[in-house]
Amino acid sequence: MPANNHAQTGPPLIAGLLLAAGGGRRLGGRPKALLPYRGRPLVENAVRVLREAGCGPVHVVLGASAAEVRERADLAGCVVVDNPDWAQGMGSSLRVGLTSLAGTGARAALVSLVDQPGIGPAAVARVLAAYRSPTSLVAAAYDGERGHPVLFGADRWADIAATATGDKGARVHLARHAGELMLVECADIAEAFDIDTPPDLARLL
Repeated sequence: MPANNHAQTGPPLIAGLLLAAGGGRRLGGRPKALLPYRGRPLVENAVRVLREAGCGPVHVVLGASAAEVRERADLAGCVVVDNPDWAQGMGSSLRVGLTSLAGTGARAALVSLVDQPGIGPAAVARVLAAYRSPTSLVAAAYDGERGHPVLFGADRWADIAATATGDKGARVHLARHAGELMLVECADIAEAFDIDTPPDLARLL
């Protein structure tokens, strides 16, 4: 029996890729991963959401205060990778994260951001359900506007990694392949706000 028989006959393996490297520059340099949310670091909530939605494995990219995040947050069972170039923007974290998925057998990566606690398991599961093949390109939409999470089939990872620079993330790839992008409306079950500035912290209460 081939070693990958289960991967062929069972549900596709879709990894959760959590980008949690941000330094919270507009928050006075408070790492977003460690912002308090329901009594625990925000990164723990983001990991829980990915797991409850059905992602596996879950890879977490850390950057700002990575050692402190590892010490204070419970990331048991996750593959935690450090991005030494996190200050260069989201693109570098996306490259590091996709590289870490090599050899996992994942057919796709569902990319989420640590600072969007209004997006829960229901929205992530809805995006996951739109997976069709390793060429899939799917994003959550909010009133028709593209947002997160975004699902990238494994066949797209190399091009995304090659074009992800600065804070653009996967925008270059998404723009080039706009006609192939499937939008999954999630405004009825999630809120796509970011925690970027001090007034936003009220959303964590």
